[in-house]
Amino acid sequence: MSLELELQKFPRKIVLKDKFQCTLRPLRRDDEKKFHQFFLDVPESERMFIKHRVTEADVIHGWCQNIDLGRNFPLLAVADGKIIADATLHQQLGGWKRHIGRISVLVLPHYRGRGLARALVTEAVQLARSLGLERIEAEFIGGQEAAIKMFAMLGFSNLLRLEDYVKDMQAISHDYVLMGLNLKVDEEYAGVGG
Repeated sequence: MSLELELQKFPRKIVLKDKFQCTLRPLRRDDEKKFHQFFLDVPESERMFIKHRVTEADVIHGWCQNIDLGRNFPLLAVADGKIIADATLHQQLGGWKRHIGRISVLVLPHYRGRGLARALVTEAVQLARSLGLERIEAEFIGGQEAAIKMFAMLGFSNLLRLEDYVKDMQAISHDYVLMGLNLKVDEEYAGVGG
């Protein structure tokens, strides 16, 4: 399936636990201020684990002005005009990892516990399948046990854990955890039972 067909699914309203409603849609150029505010609203203790300097307006400006949904597909959750969550599907368009996507997800604390992260990850996995990716990875820093558990419940398995391998923005060492999910259906078993 093509990216253009996938884009036709959005914007889409979803209903979560406690009947909370939000809209899922891709990042747009005019989201720059709201997307920057989203990252500013993330607690500082959690921003330490983000790979990029998301508090710097220039970083967000670059992302919003150079959107390439075929390479990085930021799927936003929006409620009351505010960005409350982001799940991004990252892809290599060539090279030895071109069949593997990587997903990252972040939900503002006030909106957690409603199933929003699960809904976003499920949507990103479906997008990866539709785009023909064979595997998807998720990276974590040790200590993100709730996120690791949620990904495991969605079928991701631990690929590796390296002790004290990465450093956060304050140069503190943490374990690196890589999880993965095989998206490719074994053709021999496809259609069995149907």
